[in-house]
Amino acid sequence: MPKVITIDPGKSKCGLVLADISEKKVYKAIILKSESLENYVRNLITAEDISQIIIGNGTTCREIREKLCCFKKEIITFEEKNTTYRAKARYFELFPLSGLKFLMPREIFILNKNLDAISALIILEDYCKMNFTLNQNQDFKTWLK
Repeated sequence: MPKVITIDPGKSKCGLVLADISEKKVYKAIILKSESLENYVRNLITAEDISQIIIGNGTTCREIREKLCCFKKEIITFEEKNTTYRAKARYFELFPLSGLKFLMPREIFILNKNLDAISALIILEDYCKMNFTLNQNQDFKTWLK
């Protein structure tokens, strides 16, 4: 089945999600440096059957779109307003606190710098109008250097 790539663009880092819409599953969720994005997407397109690239319409959207148009894939720009804010709540839906952690303030378990992949997931979920599940134990805070 064809998969989609969703990107939450940024000046220094981007969140990226690889998902299958028909299965409603996320296969990869990472944060990477913006300058590494083009090579990473090139490798994904080589390894996977990618049908679309969905890019949030925020910071550096135009520049990223221009870099990725050479891959001859359908590129869709989609609204990303408040995704970073919403990502905090979605994080705890994906990774609920348990045990004594439940008694501590939730904010100490996440940092804004770690929410870019979840923001990319929210862009995808808003675009498709459905929630996705994780294919395996994903660490949305993973940095690809």
